[in-house]
Amino acid sequence: MFLSSNPQTDRRQHRLMFRDAWRKQQAEQTLTPLEKQIVSVITEHPEYHNIVSSLRDDEPVELLDFSQAASVDNPFLHMGLHLALREQVGTDRPVGIKLITRQLLARYPGDGHHVEHLMMEKLAGMLYQAQSSNQAPDEQEYLESLKHLI
Repeated sequence: MFLSSNPQTDRRQHRLMFRDAWRKQQAEQTLTPLEKQIVSVITEHPEYHNIVSSLRDDEPVELLDFSQAASVDNPFLHMGLHLALREQVGTDRPVGIKLITRQLLARYPGDGHHVEHLMMEKLAGMLYQAQSSNQAPDEQEYLESLKHLI
């Protein structure tokens, strides 16, 4: 969804997409289906509202550093993982993730956001491992790690 050949451009586009969707919501403008998903995730994270709202057009948003050294989570990465996970579950890709999600929701009734956070930790780990080894993500290993949460 956010991949191209230029990581800086990707980061900027990704962050501006969040900001623009949030601004449209605040202005009560019509949202695209993707913008509705983005706004849903932002709404669930009031701790990020000021960060998203404060991005300016003339600000190099791609240079904002949310590294671990800054002791601040990267809100755009966090919200992007929510979106990626929701897309995985919605399409059941990798096959079986929808069932695992239902089982986790049964284990943690009424706490879907917590379930997403548990699953996102596994997703982030899989992506980090794939990037570190310069290999495609191992979907079966990912599913197995999710099953351990049940």
